[in-house]
Amino acid sequence: MQPDIAQDLDVVRNIAAIPAILEIVCNTTGMGFAAVARVTREQWVACDVLDRISFGLKPGDELELATTICNEIRDHRTVVVIDNVAEDPDYCSHPTPALYGFQSYISVPVTLTDGSFFGTLCAIDPRPTDLKSGNAVGTFKLFSELIAMHVDAGFKLLKAEHDLEDERVRRATTESNLLDANATAELREQFIAVLGHDLRNPLAGFSSGINLLRRKPQDERSDRILRMMAASAARMGGLIDNLLDFARGRLGGGIALARERKLLEPTLTDVLDELRLTWPDRTIEAELALDHPVDGDHARLAQLFSNLLGNAITHGAEDKPIRVRAVQGSDGLHLSVSNGGQPIPAEVLDHLFKPFHRGPKHASMQGLGLGLFIASEIARAHGGSLDVSSDERETSFTLKLPSDLAIEASERPARTEQN
Repeated sequence: MQPDIAQDLDVVRNIAAIPAILEIVCNTTGMGFAAVARVTREQWVACDVLDRISFGLKPGDELELATTICNEIRDHRTVVVIDNVAEDPDYCSHPTPALYGFQSYISVPVTLTDGSFFGTLCAIDPRPTDLKSGNAVGTFKLFSELIAMHVDAGFKLLKAEHDLEDERVRRATTESNLLDANATAELREQFIAVLGHDLRNPLAGFSSGINLLRRKPQDERSDRILRMMAASAARMGGLIDNLLDFARGRLGGGIALARERKLLEPTLTDVLDELRLTWPDRTIEAELALDHPVDGDHARLAQLFSNLLGNAITHGAEDKPIRVRAVQGSDGLHLSVSNGGQPIPAEVLDHLFKPFHRGPKHASMQGLGLGLFIASEIARAHGGSLDVSSDERETSFTLKLPSDLAIEASERPARTEQN
């Protein structure tokens, strides 16, 4: 396999929405096999697949290019839809359906913003399928555009990373071991611009398209698809936010704060309500004793709290409650989020707050591994700290803010609430 193909496969595999896209494709069409394929002039390679008919292809597997219809699509760049091979005048005698044993087929080109052909989003089934009369073609086109947007973003991130690495090597080998400050600042700004503009703008267009479609009457299945697409777009927006925060924290001047002095308890309560609505089966117990205003960026503190809660939900034992405790005192504000479950290994604890780090047990989970890093950067920007402890009883993350941000509380009993 050529190195550029391996890189292309990694870019697709890092797109968190691909498994959901393939699932939706098979569920809505009733077809048994769906794939995202990288198609060049020399190779057809499966980037990711969903195989319910034992077709036998796995991610990374290849088909002989000349035996695929995708090879033809690479030349003419148009959608190919076959409801029933036996009744299709263009494909009834085509060798590919007989070779691979399918009766229904749909394949949509994935075209990047520079006009280059990347590959296809395709599906097959050994039975005839009604594809042309429904919403299948429109759904496939939307998904192919979404995949192309993410592939473009992945390539731009790789280029930015390579540029940063080249700059690092140049700095290390320079006799004075110094970089021109203006060149470094320009490189940093370019990287942040790639994340902020080139990732956000296509996603905004995609989200707008979903919203426009949802304003029109839809059948139950189409409405469900649009809801799933909107949820995926929201998740992608969160990933972009995390990447921007990472860039600002490591490459720019750090995470900026928009400070205001007000009570923090309503902010935490909003986050609790949102997470409880999203995870109704998980028990979240909260003990809040926050009577006095906090001088800080409350949106950022909500982001920190949401990251800690989300981490507890993802990694904590499902049969044990998540406990939240927030108090103010003469030594400042302490906010802790604790969950039961297996303790975090000591060798993992040392790396939890580093970017792109995920524990080995959960390495396959979707996400970039930036949540705890960003939470720690938010704490640091407020002059505070974020600590973790973990044993057989529980794992607990604790935010500590200094007393000049959190005014001493009254001695009234804490309010306790439970999901």
